[in-house]
Amino acid sequence: MSSRWDYLFETKPVPLIDHLIEEVAKLLAKDLSSWPPPVQEVDLEVGGQYAPIFTGEVPRPDRAVYDEALRLSRWELSRELDAYDDYMRNKRYLAHGLAPGDRLTLLFLNRWITDQMLGLGEATDGRVNRRLMQQCLDRLEARLRLVQTPSA
Repeated sequence: MSSRWDYLFETKPVPLIDHLIEEVAKLLAKDLSSWPPPVQEVDLEVGGQYAPIFTGEVPRPDRAVYDEALRLSRWELSRELDAYDDYMRNKRYLAHGLAPGDRLTLLFLNRWITDQMLGLGEATDGRVNRRLMQQCLDRLEARLRLVQTPSA
């Protein structure tokens, strides 16, 4: 006779790091569900260019901007700086459905996502390395695809 709890005994335990990565992806997806995503502090000398985002002058970007920001963050985390530089210098984001006016939000979201990942690495004393950060971005992207509606 089987009980309703048998499936728990049959499942394999989830490694703690996998659970952490999944929970971080959930948290970041929740943060990205609001516009702009929460920011701890803004250094006006460094981040002053993003002021229009926080004053409400810049509307929530289309899903394509989030997708491209994830692409840039992946390149940064994997240290593919030539690809990143070529993409921005040659405005390759225009070929991926973004408008010239999306550059500010693209850079902001890229910086926000990358900072979240690097902060996770610091908070875990490096136990979450760049490879695991990439996995977290994969899970974040999957979650964003589930909750965001396609742009028109």
